Amino acid sequence: MNRRSALRNAGIASVLATGLAPAVHAQAAVRWRLASSFPKSLDTIYGGAEVFSKAVNALSAGRFEVVVHAAGALVPAFDVLDAVQSGTVEMAHTAPYYFYGRNQAFALGSAIPFGFNARQMNAWMLHGNGRRLMDDFYAGYNLLSFAGGNTGTQMGGWYLKEIRGVSDFKGMRMRLGGGLVGDVMTRMGAVALDMPGGEIYQALHQRSIDAAEWVGPYDDQKLGFNKVAPYYYYPGWWEGGLELDFFINRKAFAALPADLKAIVNAAASLAHADMLAKYDALNPNALKQLVMARTKVLPFPLPVLDAAFRAAMEVFAQNDTRSPEWKRIYADMRNFQRDQIFWFRFAEARFDSFMSAQRI
Repeated sequence: MNRRSALRNAGIASVLATGLAPAVHAQAAVRWRLASSFPKSLDTIYGGAEVFSKAVNALSAGRFEVVVHAAGALVPAFDVLDAVQSGTVEMAHTAPYYFYGRNQAFALGSAIPFGFNARQMNAWMLHGNGRRLMDDFYAGYNLLSFAGGNTGTQMGGWYLKEIRGVSDFKGMRMRLGGGLVGDVMTRMGAVALDMPGGEIYQALHQRSIDAAEWVGPYDDQKLGFNKVAPYYYYPGWWEGGLELDFFINRKAFAALPADLKAIVNAAASLAHADMLAKYDALNPNALKQLVMARTKVLPFPLPVLDAAFRAAMEVFAQNDTRSPEWKRIYADMRNFQRDQIFWFRFAEARFDSFMSAQRI
C-alpha cells in the first residue's frame, strides 16, 4: 500500500481519535522489535530510533509499541538487514550504505561521495523519484524504507598524521563508513576498513588503524577520538548529508491497520527532522571544545578534493556496469542534483558564503 495514500486515508483525525479515545480499540497492542546499527551511547544517531519509538507509543495511546535494541543486543550492527528481511525483527534503524557489498545501489539511499546535502536529499526523496526508486529496489529484500534522520554534512575524520597531499593516503589504514567511499579511497592508495562505531576508539588507540571517520564533533567527542588522534579534517566529501533509514519488513507493515501505518509515517518524519536539528544544535559547542582541547582542525587541501572527485567518478562509472539498479537510480539522482546545485548557487551558497565572513 502506498504510504502517502495511507497517511491521506487515515488522516490526522484518525491519529487524533486514536490518542483521544483508546478505549474504542479492543484489540491487543502491536509490539515490534527494532534493531539499531548504533550503540546506545550515541544519543543522536541511536536516539533517532528512540524518538520514533516514543512518538509511535504516544500517537497510538499505547496500542503500538516499538522496542529499540542497540547494536549487538539482538543482532550485530551490520546484520540488521538480514534480520528485517527474514522477519526476525520487524524493523531496523541503519545507514543503507552499510550494505553496499550486497548491491552498490544501497549507497544511493543514504550518501555517496560528492552527492546531496541534507536538504537536497529530502527534496529528491519526497518530491523527486528517490523514495519510489529506492523502495522498488528494496522490495527485492522484502523491505520498505522510511527516512530516519540525517547527520548533515559530516567531518572528514581523525588522522594520526597531517594530510598535505594525495600521497599521504598511500598505505593508510582507514575506517570508513560504507563500502563506496572505501572503493574511492582505495583508488587514492588507502586501505579501507569497516567496523562499527563502538570499535573505532580502541582501533585508533592501539594503532591498528591510522585514521577513522564517524560523523561530526558531537558524536566524535563523545567517542573520545580527540584523545587518540590529533588531526581532524573537513569536509566529509563522501557524506554531504547522510540519511539514516528505518527498514521495515513488508509483511509486518502490510499487517498494520491504516491508522497505525499513518502513525509509522508520522513518527518517522518526526525522528527524521529531529536528528538533523539536534546535530546542528550540538555540533558547534562540541567543535569549540575540541579546539580548546588542542585538536588541530584542518581543511583537506584542494588537490586532495580534486583527486577524490576524479576517483569517485571512476567508481561511479564502474558501478554502472556492475549493478543495473545502481545505474537506473544513480542517473535519476544526478539529474535531480544538477538542478539542486543550480538553485543553491543562487540562494544558499551565496548567503552562507557571505555570512561566514561576517562578525555577529
